[in-house]
Amino acid sequence: MKRSAWRYLWTAPDIRRKLLVTVLILVIYRLVSHVPVPGVDREVMEAIFESGGAGANLLSIINLISGGTVRNFSILAMGVYPYITAQIIIQLLVPIIPAWQRRMEDDPREGRKWMERTTYLVTIPMAALNAFGQIRIFSSLGGAQVIPNFDLINNFLPSFTVLAAMTGGTMFAIWLGELISEFGIRNQGLSLIIFAGIISQLPSTYVQVLANEATRWPALISLVIITTLTIYVIVFVQQGRRNVPVLYPGRRVGNRMSMPVKGTLPLMVNMAGMIPLIFGQAFLSFPAIIASFFVASQTEWVASLALGTQSLFGGTGTGYWVIYFFMVVVFAFFYTDVLFAQQNYGENLKRAGAQIPGVKPGKQTQEYLTRVLRRITLPGAVFLGVVAILPWLASLAIPALAVASSGGSNFLINASGLLIVVGVVRDTFFNIDAELKLHGYEESLLVR
Repeated sequence: MKRSAWRYLWTAPDIRRKLLVTVLILVIYRLVSHVPVPGVDREVMEAIFESGGAGANLLSIINLISGGTVRNFSILAMGVYPYITAQIIIQLLVPIIPAWQRRMEDDPREGRKWMERTTYLVTIPMAALNAFGQIRIFSSLGGAQVIPNFDLINNFLPSFTVLAAMTGGTMFAIWLGELISEFGIRNQGLSLIIFAGIISQLPSTYVQVLANEATRWPALISLVIITTLTIYVIVFVQQGRRNVPVLYPGRRVGNRMSMPVKGTLPLMVNMAGMIPLIFGQAFLSFPAIIASFFVASQTEWVASLALGTQSLFGGTGTGYWVIYFFMVVVFAFFYTDVLFAQQNYGENLKRAGAQIPGVKPGKQTQEYLTRVLRRITLPGAVFLGVVAILPWLASLAIPALAVASSGGSNFLINASGLLIVVGVVRDTFFNIDAELKLHGYEESLLVR
């Protein structure tokens, strides 16, 4: 039995420094998240979240990713969401625009640097547009202006200041994430920023469950059991791999040629991660928000159509959850295909002289791997779909949860949010374990 290496975390100076830097930056992020946008009307924001009207699901997912800062409408109200969106857009455009695709294929290292710079440049206007859209949408949902006298035409300077503050807040959050990746835990900056926000909301979720005396204990016990089972299933699925056998060419040592080396190419069951849930939620919530502008129309059929759209896409009916499930499954396949096409394993294996037994190198290898990936993506996509509608399923199976958490809206944190939390904890765990091994500590963090 191996001994655990946890005791080395504090004794190794370099690892201790990285952990302290990471914690310090996360504390700074949470402190700045309480700095409000200039001129915000907090009462209007509270009225929006307490009403639970159309668009509440979109606000919930944005609030989740931003770490609960949307409710306070702080300068970090958008979190790193515009950067994530810009990153997804660039990734989707690369295979569509031939010049971009050639740039990535000719020099992958320089291509990644170019993609990173382009993502930052796209993030700035996208953050400004996102800030403008949030203010307008929140004002329409609350029936009053979230930022009084917000008008870029008649009141330009104060309105521009608000947009600049919110855009600067987003870029500041991204910068903090980059600092964590550079001086703290490697490659975990943005993930830990999102992780810290989600964790900060968990206590309020359980407080709301405990607030209802009639359903307090049944709801709490059910929530703990479902959360535990969800974590187990998430870890099980996220660790799922399909190992495709690969033969790597032998090496010449002097006058002798070594035998080919057998290896494996691991394909993930859930390569898309959390992205399909974000896409599905956003696409389904926009119709309800657009319909909210036409509910008061004087034309009867327009008002009737708007009310029907709100009812379908408002996040409270069975139809919404069924559509949401299928949207997540479709987006999981689509995004996985896009990501895998960019990696171009067929050409990369051909350049390395490696080959999958029985499959010709190059294009046929890529087509074979794509077919295998699509087959194993099916359980991963269905898993994401179930995670997406878990609040609804849980409220149907256990009515106490629906009563305690307003139809499962707060339970979103314990379903979709847990997918992020478990993924970040797992990646951080393996990252620290790798750091320990680099410093000569051969023992694993995991006691076996």
